[in-house]
Amino acid sequence: MLPSLVPMTPVDLRSDTLTRPTEAMRAAMASAEVGDDVYGEDPSVNALEEQVAELFGHEAAVFVPSGTMGNQICLRLVVAPAEELVCDADAHVVTYEHGGAAQHGGIQSRTVPGGPMDVETVASMVRPAGWGTVATSAVSVEQTHNRGGGAVQPMEVLQGLRRLTATHGMALHCDGARIWNASVASATPLEAYGAVFDTLSVCLSKGLGAPVGSLVVTDSARAAEARVLRKRLGGGLRQAGVLAAAGSYALRHHLDRLAEDHRRAGLIADALGVGPVDTNIVPVDLTGTAFDGPSLAAAAREQGVLLSVVGPQRVRLVTHLDVDDDGARRAAGVVARLLER
Repeated sequence: MLPSLVPMTPVDLRSDTLTRPTEAMRAAMASAEVGDDVYGEDPSVNALEEQVAELFGHEAAVFVPSGTMGNQICLRLVVAPAEELVCDADAHVVTYEHGGAAQHGGIQSRTVPGGPMDVETVASMVRPAGWGTVATSAVSVEQTHNRGGGAVQPMEVLQGLRRLTATHGMALHCDGARIWNASVASATPLEAYGAVFDTLSVCLSKGLGAPVGSLVVTDSARAAEARVLRKRLGGGLRQAGVLAAAGSYALRHHLDRLAEDHRRAGLIADALGVGPVDTNIVPVDLTGTAFDGPSLAAAAREQGVLLSVVGPQRVRLVTHLDVDDDGARRAAGVVARLLER
């Protein structure tokens, strides 16, 4: 009998949130000292919050269950109801958060063309108060940019946006779900990113490999308000130290290794001929091929490779902790052979 062509264990490249906690991380979670975080008495949560605030050079951080909750809290900290947020049309905060800013915060969003932003375009969108229009209160930047193929927004652009927002009395928010990848790829210290933004939402459950959790990073006054908003949104956690311990472990052990994910994403991109990638996301445009997104994903799944459909003619492959060199090569080979058909 011929051996099966389908690998026993699929190479799962749908998202870097799909990683499994390592045995060492599970041990850290099992041994975590816990308390009641709603009362501010969980020592593991408190230690993680202090650690992350220090990494970004901010006064405080607040542990929240998800990156979406972190973003929604941050936006409400810097944009009042019936005021305006400017972001790009492909930003996570307006694409994948189910209208939360409008529903929960009464926030009006206005978008520039999708992908990494430039200062001149954003400047043209700013609406001052007092002209019978909705005042622009904040600008949101995604770092790295998910639908932009994991692109790193250059520091000079971020600094330009900082100057622009400061001039107009606006806030600058960072959806920093993958800011760790940006820091490693660009050799930019996290504190340098922290100096640019008023608020950041940073994820532990992306490339760092923790099972759950994000943090709102900001000043002390906003952090106190963030705790109220977290509770209002149902995010008050009790013995959350078992989750915080995973995040602390990930920051100690999984940050520098993100360079390996970037290298493997580059290997896949080279094999597929889709050009260089900045970090761990490989976007593939299927225009002009025999496939659309769903059909390629189905064909790849039959051969043991799981990828995400992000548009009718677009898929992506994301490297992470559970994808080694062999897995990256196997996935690249499967997709390349399918596209060659």
